[in-house]
Amino acid sequence: MELESSSFENGGTIPKKFGYKNGNVSPSLIINDVPDSAKSLALVMDDPDAMGAVGKVWVHWVLWNIPTEVTKMDENSIPENSIEGETDFGEIGYGGPAPPDKEHTYIFKLYALDTALDLGKGSTKKDLENSIQDHIIAKAKLTGKYAPQ
Repeated sequence: MELESSSFENGGTIPKKFGYKNGNVSPSLIINDVPDSAKSLALVMDDPDAMGAVGKVWVHWVLWNIPTEVTKMDENSIPENSIEGETDFGEIGYGGPAPPDKEHTYIFKLYALDTALDLGKGSTKKDLENSIQDHIIAKAKLTGKYAPQ
């Protein structure tokens, strides 16, 4: 399985408009080679570099029950029937990069699951991780960098 973006290159710089304080628009995501046995997809975007600044991995986006036939998520949108969780901003939905100190690397993790999840809107990354633990068929990763503006 593969996760890419038409908004930025893997390992490249995430454009300013996707930042929390500069538009807060979610980037376009392209999904390829989802296993035939998958029943749903889940996505987590977080910032492990926040550990140094705030003492924890900062959660920017949690999204699940993405239909397996979805091959592209357009900017600032989520697929129909997908459910968004709560970020560490205390909000539901996408929360863009907002590094408080220096350039951080943001990781988008996509999971192919053998089930659809029974999680309510506003669930957390921890809730999602607990739910998918024994259901992951495949994983894909996309990273991007973002510096304070």
